[in-house]
Amino acid sequence: MSPSTLRRLDQVSVALLLLWAGAALGFGAFSAPLLFQELPSRDVAGRLAGLTIGRLDWAAWVAFGLAGLSWGARWMAEVKEEIVGPIRLWSAAWLVALLMCLASTFVVTPKVRAIRARIGAPIETLAPDHADRVAYNKAHGLSRNLFFLRILLAMGLASTVGMLPRKDSAPKA
Repeated sequence: MSPSTLRRLDQVSVALLLLWAGAALGFGAFSAPLLFQELPSRDVAGRLAGLTIGRLDWAAWVAFGLAGLSWGARWMAEVKEEIVGPIRLWSAAWLVALLMCLASTFVVTPKVRAIRARIGAPIETLAPDHADRVAYNKAHGLSRNLFFLRILLAMGLASTVGMLPRKDSAPKA
């Protein structure tokens, strides 16, 4: 792949990662607190926030998945040359981000939804030590941590994609 094509892939990757990180950070830092402050019910605010997080989860799959285009074109060349290099470090961070997407989308979010469905009432109506409320709080805390860690990973990957080598992958004579 030519260096100019790699440069364009890098630019697309950076744009997607920063776009997702900005949307996620904007929601997490600005919109979600307003939902809980302005809506009359924390339960309604939580449901709206949960729907938005679900959509941001799917957008994360797109952003991190397409950012892999910058990685895929270079990985095989480095595997043959270096033991530990920028591609392997970037690959590790990218894989962690995808695993976080997997955990959030297919493990944590369904668990939160199942707990909410099982309760059938606002979370606040349960006693603080009720098993469902405790389980919900743990799942919600894990979801929040995964969300903000993915924001950090997206910003880190976007800032380091330019450091990936752009040499031609053709073998040297």
